[in-house]
Amino acid sequence: MTYCVGTLTSEGLVMLADTRTNAGIDHISTFRKLQTWGDPDDRTVALMSAGNLAVTQAIVGLLNERMEDPEWDQTQTILGAPSMFAVARLIGEAIRDVRKVDGPSLDQGAGGFQASFLLGGQIAGRTLRLYQIYAEGNFIEATEDTPFFQIGETKYGKPVLDRVMHFDMPLKEAAKVCLISMDSTLRSNMSVGLPLDLLVCKRDAPGIYTARRIHETDADYAEIRNRWSDALRQAYQDIGEVDLKAG
Repeated sequence: MTYCVGTLTSEGLVMLADTRTNAGIDHISTFRKLQTWGDPDDRTVALMSAGNLAVTQAIVGLLNERMEDPEWDQTQTILGAPSMFAVARLIGEAIRDVRKVDGPSLDQGAGGFQASFLLGGQIAGRTLRLYQIYAEGNFIEATEDTPFFQIGETKYGKPVLDRVMHFDMPLKEAAKVCLISMDSTLRSNMSVGLPLDLLVCKRDAPGIYTARRIHETDADYAEIRNRWSDALRQAYQDIGEVDLKAG
């Protein structure tokens, strides 16, 4: 299992993913679930994945292979597509292509064909965008009214997003809320784990982004984790007692 969250704000884009797969008592693996492609002054494209690791790796591998193929129409690749909408369509097509090959055999098992993605970024002259792409290859786009998406193990980190996240939130605040959402998930589900991959893009700065890997010893993350826990304990104590008398 995994957890990825992405949010679109008036200032930019935040994308955050964990790296744990195959969690178990004696088998914990780490794989990067946040992929980035960029071209200075032209575009930043970021893709986060959840689901069957073999499936999501096959889809990302196919996307990379097409960019490297000199005979493939490069306008039909992540680095050549004219818009983020076109990139979302290309990823949807890659999902369907992999499903044609692997889907029938996977559908015979209990898990089936599982793959979902969050796609974010901006191309020069175009608008910053965030999409959620489903296993069927179709997708939806984030808006001012619905500025965040989640994939993977979503339920533990959703309450703080529902209560706090909004489109006009400053970018640094959005990153903080995403990290709180991730920490809530880490606390409650051992199949999601550190290190984390964080990417932040400012609006109208295509090709420029900040990427950061966050480990257990990261000072900023430790402060967020500890202060959020303290704040929850204090809030619980500040709430009045429940009247247990029979009514």
